Amino acid sequence: GCIGFCEMGPLLHIQPLDVLYTRVSLEDCQEIFERSLKGNEVVERLLYRAEGGTCRTEDEIPFYRLQTHNVLEFCGKIDAVDLNEYIARGGYAALGKALHDMTPEAVCDEIDRSGLRGRGGAGFPTGKKWKSVLRQKAPKHYVVCNGDEGDPGAFMDCSIMEGAPYRVIEGMTIAAYAARSDEGYIYVRAEYPLAVKRLRTAIDRATEAGLLGDGILGTDFSFKLHINQGAGAFVCGEGSALTSSIEGNRGMPRVKPPRTVEQGLFGKPTVLNNVETYANVPKIVQEGADWFRGIGTEGSPGTKAFALTGNVVNTGLIEVPMGTTLRKIIFDIGGGIRNGKKFKAVQIGGPSGGCLCLDEHLDLPLDFDSLQRIGAMIGSGGLVVMDEDTCMVEVARFFMNFTQRESCGKCVPCREGTKRMLETLEKITGGRGEAEDLAVLEDLGDVITATSLCGLGQTAATPVLSTLHYFRGEYEAHVGEKTCPAHACKALLSYFVTEKCIGCTRCARGCPASCIAGKPKERHVIDPARCVKCGACAAACPVGAIVKR
Repeated sequence: GCIGFCEMGPLLHIQPLDVLYTRVSLEDCQEIFERSLKGNEVVERLLYRAEGGTCRTEDEIPFYRLQTHNVLEFCGKIDAVDLNEYIARGGYAALGKALHDMTPEAVCDEIDRSGLRGRGGAGFPTGKKWKSVLRQKAPKHYVVCNGDEGDPGAFMDCSIMEGAPYRVIEGMTIAAYAARSDEGYIYVRAEYPLAVKRLRTAIDRATEAGLLGDGILGTDFSFKLHINQGAGAFVCGEGSALTSSIEGNRGMPRVKPPRTVEQGLFGKPTVLNNVETYANVPKIVQEGADWFRGIGTEGSPGTKAFALTGNVVNTGLIEVPMGTTLRKIIFDIGGGIRNGKKFKAVQIGGPSGGCLCLDEHLDLPLDFDSLQRIGAMIGSGGLVVMDEDTCMVEVARFFMNFTQRESCGKCVPCREGTKRMLETLEKITGGRGEAEDLAVLEDLGDVITATSLCGLGQTAATPVLSTLHYFRGEYEAHVGEKTCPAHACKALLSYFVTEKCIGCTRCARGCPASCIAGKPKERHVIDPARCVKCGACAAACPVGAIVKR
């Protein structure tokens, strides 16, 4: 399983030496085998290097030391599909406690009292959802796990399913007991084959051990669990679209009410939470609600897993208490911005989230309520860090392109509105923007947000509206001056040879358009009319004499 520090991978954890090797290559394996596995020696050159020297153990590395692992505590630490190893670490103790010492109502009360909120994005109180299903009079209830992680740059749920499948299954089994359900589904993206394989193995072994199926742990409680693979539609992360897909229909959201807790899968009351939410449940039941409330903030207890990607030194999977600031995540855990560049913004919550960029945003606590107050959301937990060379108009275009392609097309505001917004953004980044285009984007964004059928459409315009709010100057430069301040939009670029040119002719020889003229040892000139803006000349110049402008 993934142990998080993707930037330094491949990682190799040696036990019982408790040594973590980084960036291991195939050529290192023989030396590791001879010295570490046979001779109990440490291969120093493979250790992580920090300012204070080398770090032998995982806990010595700042990336790990500043985190709090609850959901990720087993990922990479145990054999993911070894049931005995999971039980030896305390696994299934919570299920035993729930079945033998608690009623379904008591389990719902404990989860409600813990303050656990859904980790899939909306942050709805988990206990209240379970109680709503428990109260329904229908004879059949379902439990569904949303493992359809579709946000660009997000891989939290994938890592949990791969590294701790029993933790997810135990959480779902407890939820089934609490909601009086005897059947459940895990909806997983087909693009996660290893997660699917390990979940299937874990389900089979748990069933053989009497931890799934009929008469679990000697009680009259039964629960059968199935896996359903999604075809990669982003809209199937929405609850009603997801259940529609499981039923064999096209994944499209429906009008609400009724809610999923009343009429969900196959028209029956359904508990629907995401992978990380279920993975929190066993420890809450075992340790108690007060333990969970001791982590995080009053309104958002517990921890949150984030996928930290983009222009940050230490990319990877992290887990921190709710309320941790962006500054701590990006500059302490993440090691700051790559190549000494300046921080510009962070996209939080994927296509449904906004961009945080102001200095005060860096010290904003990352929890549901704090982000909601400034018009952003945690979403599933993707954090894409951007530096000073990032064009925010292009970022907005990228996310709108994703959302427009993923729209199911059921409602007009999302189907047509996102297409119009994308066309307008492409017009602006293509150098054809007009002043009125900014007003068009704002008007369309407001309409789509207010009138779309489901959460995908209602948040589709957020990346555009947030970048328009915080980076309006960049939009105005694209439209009014026909320039890209970040020098990222190809249509608005031009290359210029400065006085630093030594006339080596490398740029001319490497130009695919043959648009560079000049004699040896003399300053060269680029013909802008013929330049295809590929950047080959700048890459070939040995003295950095060719610049973008």
